[in-house]
Amino acid sequence: MLSEAKYKILKDISANFTKEEAIWASGYLAGLANVSLGGVTLETPNISAPVQVKKITLVYGTETGNAKKLATTLASGFKKQGLQVKLSDLSQYKLKDLEKETYFFVVISTQGEGEPPVLAEKFYNHIHQEGLQLSQLKYGVLALGDSSYPEFCKVGEVVDRRLSELGAQRILDLKKCDVDYQQDADSWASQLQEVLKNAGTPSVATPSSTVSTSSKKKNYQGTIATIINLNDTESDKETYHIEIETEDDLVYKPGDSLGIYPYNNLLEVEEILKLTLVDSEKIIETSKYTESVKDLLHKRLNISYLSKNTVAKYAELIGQEIPETRLSLLDLLKIYPVSNPDVFEEIIKQLNPQQPRQYSISSSPEAHGENEIHITVAKHQFAVNNEWKNGLCSHYLADFEEGQEIEFYIQPTLHFCLPAPEKDIILIGPGTGIAPLRSFLWERDAVGAEGKNWLFFGDRSFEKDFLYQSEIQDFLKTGVLTDLDLAFSRDQKEKIYVQHRLLENSSKVYQWLRDGAYLYICGAKDPMSKDVEAALVTIIGKEAGLDQGQAQHYLEQLELEGRILKDVY
Repeated sequence: MLSEAKYKILKDISANFTKEEAIWASGYLAGLANVSLGGVTLETPNISAPVQVKKITLVYGTETGNAKKLATTLASGFKKQGLQVKLSDLSQYKLKDLEKETYFFVVISTQGEGEPPVLAEKFYNHIHQEGLQLSQLKYGVLALGDSSYPEFCKVGEVVDRRLSELGAQRILDLKKCDVDYQQDADSWASQLQEVLKNAGTPSVATPSSTVSTSSKKKNYQGTIATIINLNDTESDKETYHIEIETEDDLVYKPGDSLGIYPYNNLLEVEEILKLTLVDSEKIIETSKYTESVKDLLHKRLNISYLSKNTVAKYAELIGQEIPETRLSLLDLLKIYPVSNPDVFEEIIKQLNPQQPRQYSISSSPEAHGENEIHITVAKHQFAVNNEWKNGLCSHYLADFEEGQEIEFYIQPTLHFCLPAPEKDIILIGPGTGIAPLRSFLWERDAVGAEGKNWLFFGDRSFEKDFLYQSEIQDFLKTGVLTDLDLAFSRDQKEKIYVQHRLLENSSKVYQWLRDGAYLYICGAKDPMSKDVEAALVTIIGKEAGLDQGQAQHYLEQLELEGRILKDVY
């Protein structure tokens, strides 16, 4: 802690800081302290010679905060050497400035199935427009990702390619960083230093390959304490409320997610072993694991829904043409069998690591304690080649019984968080979108938040699909919920969804937004989230007397201010 005298000095100095000055100061202090960044420590660039370039723009797109911390630390190091650095979150970056930039460097992460961070979507969409002229721009991209996902660093790759296609000059090779990114980030900073020292002469470094895959996420060991189907027995849906207890003290906040690496179905694994005649106990070394064939297929590798790239490698190894498709490993083996166990051992080495699945946490650390955490999981089915398949992780979790052990980790969120306790919030979450909103309501109740809470919830049927019905009704009775609007689509002839309830409350919704309320959208991205946003544009246009373009801009400004927040999938 600072002494009172030093604290007063710091408070006086920082009182009138702009946002960029505050970010710079925090990065500078972090650099002095050699701050820990998500489990790794990044040194500030050691610039031994003065740079010839005098001004650069450094932007970042982040979901969990790593890209921001990394960019801030890099900016701090360069500023200490006299370089003028314009540091900007891509959600705040003025897109019209892109065509005016000279030296432009991007630190950006990849989410889920190769998607940009939510707050970087506008920039990502902007560079996919035609007509941009970036011939004067010199750039480099540092991509963050997780190699356990097939689309490793895809967003960084796309940004790097698009800038080049728009006429910009790549002066620094794309650098792809895994979850343990210190070494590659340091290397990129050193290359950037050389480029700037040589007045923007392109780096001669060779393109980087995937580096360390060791994760710094903390894994927790837990026990299934409760598992309950929230749907009525007559419903055609199954949605499970799962409570996990652990002896560790959990560190999470409402809005965070819980990550799980699911195991493959053991009966399916046994069938694969019979078809291939491979020795189940033979130790195989893959890019990430060295374990027995059986453990690799059961616990470590994706066998349920192979990527097109993996299917292509399979075809090459068996010497047969296979149409471009996505199948399970078992289906592939049945249609295109392998000739001998040795070939199958090579196929095993081509399989991707099992991807973690993330579920929005539906509990509150204040309400439920430090040793308990909840998730809400809908059993998922989808069609592949006109055949219904089960979602791997949702069925894996639904088959758990109370008392079974489970391993998980916490994935923190940077932006999807509760506001100050006195702020009002509008919560929109049909179906399993209720999960993080339940966390919010329990937290607001536990801390005695003064702000009002308005929930929009919907599903198919009031009697069969009203998830957490008793809790929600209790929240309404006790005043935790100021307002509650429900939309059960199949309880009447015409389907009614949450966006219709929003439109019915047009004046009141706009009044809450105008008075400073925060609005949260949770659940399916398409079509729910898009339909809700369209309804909000209609509401804003109607109540504020704006045309559609102006209303859309109004909504975008609310999002940039951090007052429209989304957790969609």
